[in-house]
Order: sequence, then C-alpha cells, then structure tokens
Amino acid sequence: MADIRIAGVMRAGAYSPNHIGNDAAIFNAVADRLRKRGCEVRIYSEEQFQSLPIEEEIVLNMCREQESIRKLIELEEQGCLVINSGQGIENCTRERMTRILISHDVPYPESLIVNTNEDVRPALEEAGFTSCWIKRGDFHAMHKEDVSYARHPQETQEMLHEYYYRGIKRAVINRHLVGDLVKFYGVSGEPFFHWFYPFDEGHSKYGYEAVNGHSKGIPFDIEALKATCQRASDIMNVKIYGGDCIVDADGTVRIIDFNDWPSFAPCREEGAVAIAKCVLKSIREWKKR
Repeated sequence: MADIRIAGVMRAGAYSPNHIGNDAAIFNAVADRLRKRGCEVRIYSEEQFQSLPIEEEIVLNMCREQESIRKLIELEEQGCLVINSGQGIENCTRERMTRILISHDVPYPESLIVNTNEDVRPALEEAGFTSCWIKRGDFHAMHKEDVSYARHPQETQEMLHEYYYRGIKRAVINRHLVGDLVKFYGVSGEPFFHWFYPFDEGHSKYGYEAVNGHSKGIPFDIEALKATCQRASDIMNVKIYGGDCIVDADGTVRIIDFNDWPSFAPCREEGAVAIAKCVLKSIREWKKR
C-alpha cells in the first residue's frame, strides 16, 4: 500500500453543528489506520481543497460545501476514486433523499415536497397530516432552525413562511411517526452496524429526540434494518453512512434520515476499522479497472 496517496478532506465547521470535535475525531482515526496500512494521507481543510490543486487520485472526504461537492464530482469524472462520492453527498440533501428513497420503495414517512411561499394547509389536510417535520429541502441542515417540528397545519404554515423569509425556497414535510427513535451507523459492504436509542443515551444534535422521548424497547428485526440501510447506501451511492429511523408499535421500521459520513461518536473505534477496510477494498477494486 506504500504507493497509495490519499487526499483527506475534513468537514468545514459550519456543517458539523455541535459535532465539530466528533467529526474530526472519526476522520483522524480513519486516516491513522490507513497510514498504519502504509498509505500516505495528506489532510486538507475544505477551504484548502477548493483552492489548491489536488495531486492525489484518491479522495477521502467529509465535504458538505457546495463548491467542494462540485470539485469532488469533477474529480470523479476525471477517473479519481472519491469516498464518499460527491454525487452521493448531494443525494443526501433532503429533497433528493426523499425522492430517491420513496421512488425505490425504501420504507420512509409519507412526505410532501413544497415551495416555502405556498399555502400548504389544504394539501396537509387532504393528506391527513397533523403533527409533522419541516426540513429544508435544498441542502444539508446547518442550524437547528433547518429542521422544525410542527403540531398542526397552521403551525406548519407559519414555520414554512419563516423558511421562506430565511431564503430557503424548498422544503420537505414528513408526517410525524410515533414510536421508538433509533440512530444507526454503517459502512457499505462491511459487517459493522451500530444502532442505539439516542434520547435514552443523551445523544443529540438539536434536541429534537425529546419529541419521541424515551424508547419503549419495541422489538424489531435488526438484520432487516441493516439490509434496508445497505440497500439505501447502494441507491444513494454513499459508502459511509448513518441516519435515524422510527420503530412503530408493530415493529415496522421506517428511515427518517440518511446521512453521508456522520460522527460515529458512540462507536468510533469500531467504525474507524470498518471505514478503513471499506476504503482499502474500494482502492483495490478501483485499481483493477
């Protein structure tokens, strides 16, 4: 592996709300493991990645900025190996994610995709939505206000107007699902898969876990969830992933969020091992082309 040179691109702090240290820790842990396997890993900030020429043909990244994503896609088109794929990172923005998962029959909440300057109350009432979640549709969440919980259609309408005044033109409205909130982390093609109840363990980014509250420990098929996540990983083109799902009273599991390279904070060491293995496997396959 001594001839393998990797550009490692850290995530800009603005896209690590309340998790800057955790995001840096998992990234550095993976880089260290790759170095121990003989790889040369040069670390860039997103700003450096955008402004400097990249000599490495392998790019391992946690990018979220639009300019970074454009450059990742350009490098992929030139034949470079990029993990996670720039296209995959774009697929994790809310509107794209919603359209992709629903169109491929991945279990997901009933949703409306709307313009933030429209009156959505008739559509909400027709769909039978009462409490729901509003999420900016155009990009990844950067602030707590990019995800909102609304208790009824009028409150949804008022919050949607706030999105409009903030310059957010599109939003996804998900029906609120009652049940146990489960957070998961996975790596494509690897046996590693970690899940837990975030509210019970005090794990939170914005505090919204309190809406569903303490878990009831509803039994569900963990292997089926892992298989669903692997399928979503393939569809979304995201090798290093995490997300959230809801387990309802009869054990049905539906994904409510799917993210490119989250923090892996509760399982950092195991996650770093799996990610490094995935990267090395991807490099071997890429070199055979």
